[in-house]
Amino acid sequence: MNKDNINRRAFLERLGSIGALTAAAGAFPWFQSCTPKATDETKGNVARLGIIGPGSRGLLHIRHLLDIDNAKIVALCDNYPANLEKAAALVPGAKLYTDWRKLLEDKEVDGVIIATPLHLHYEMTIAALEAGKHVFCEKAMAYTQEQCLEMYRKHQQTGKVLIIGQQRMFDPKYLLAMKRIRSGEFGPVVNVRGYWFRNGDWRREVPADHPELERHINWRLYREYSRGLMTELACHQLQNGTWATGMLPEKVIGTGNLVYWKDGREVQDSVCCIYTFPNGVNMTFESVISNKHLGMGESILCKEATIDLPGNRIYREHATYKSGMHHLITDIEKGIFSSTAFAGTSWAADNNRDLHGEVILEDAVPGIEGDGSIELMQTFCNSVISGEQPKDVLEEGYYGSILCLMGDDAILQERTVKMEKDWII
Repeated sequence: MNKDNINRRAFLERLGSIGALTAAAGAFPWFQSCTPKATDETKGNVARLGIIGPGSRGLLHIRHLLDIDNAKIVALCDNYPANLEKAAALVPGAKLYTDWRKLLEDKEVDGVIIATPLHLHYEMTIAALEAGKHVFCEKAMAYTQEQCLEMYRKHQQTGKVLIIGQQRMFDPKYLLAMKRIRSGEFGPVVNVRGYWFRNGDWRREVPADHPELERHINWRLYREYSRGLMTELACHQLQNGTWATGMLPEKVIGTGNLVYWKDGREVQDSVCCIYTFPNGVNMTFESVISNKHLGMGESILCKEATIDLPGNRIYREHATYKSGMHHLITDIEKGIFSSTAFAGTSWAADNNRDLHGEVILEDAVPGIEGDGSIELMQTFCNSVISGEQPKDVLEEGYYGSILCLMGDDAILQERTVKMEKDWII
């Protein structure tokens, strides 16, 4: 194992000794499937994997898999030579395919990772399950709600593992926060807020000598292949609401437009949706890709606190009162100021607002290394070896996809879209 792998293992082992996190993992049992104990149970066995679609996300999965002891990448497939070459350089011993159907015929492949454009998820997953392969499919699950349901049923019919790429389910700070939220520690959930702001055209460079590859490379921008911001970003954040409340929204309204990037794309560059749960609580998702100041945020608003999930912070509604002068003196004592100057109302008595917050999980691994992606890959490898479906993982991924598709329908159809009984699994 390399240094990063050792650090992650040590981190997971430490989490297992933290009572609060252990209890959280007990409440969300899928996390147990990626712990060192679960991995040790597969010792001596290897998950032989094929990667279909080693683009940006697929390459990230490959790098993670190369750090996982019980993973072996035996096959790679892409019909875009540049992607296949990059992947082959990382895994020089893997077989190379340009036709994913041929990869599914490979008897040495136990499980496949599908990281292709959205419109291909359904066809590839169904075929892979029917071919006897275990499947990890990137989010969103499929292009329509009906396709999502058929994929779920095919998993049940074949008995093969099916996991959707919702990595937040394996982020330790999310697990701990959700356990505390659902225990009622912060009072009832009164609102759920998600947003994702970027400033860029969302395009990828197309080779000057191959302009015909525009739609192939920039598939996210075209309706035939993608459903835009709702399926590429929202499905992560919408899962937070169902997770925190333990309920599914009944309906959604939404709006979306091309505000800035009017360059021939067919998906919106600005969207906003409001989902309503049976108890009246609202969940919002908003995304703009022409302003990045606010960045990405995922917050659960409870009566007594706001929980900033990616920020790893809890902000109490009624913090212990301390005057402005107390803050000033404390900061001077800590050596924050080399000289002191009073400037207007800067040190007026505050309004009892908690500006600093409490840490959800001490020493949480920052960035993409700590967002649950590696643990999710470890879970898939363990599941391929054991043949056991991790509890609740598919259902959570399924509903995250259903909700983002409902939101996109609401935007396109300019109407309220309700959760249909046929979609409930």
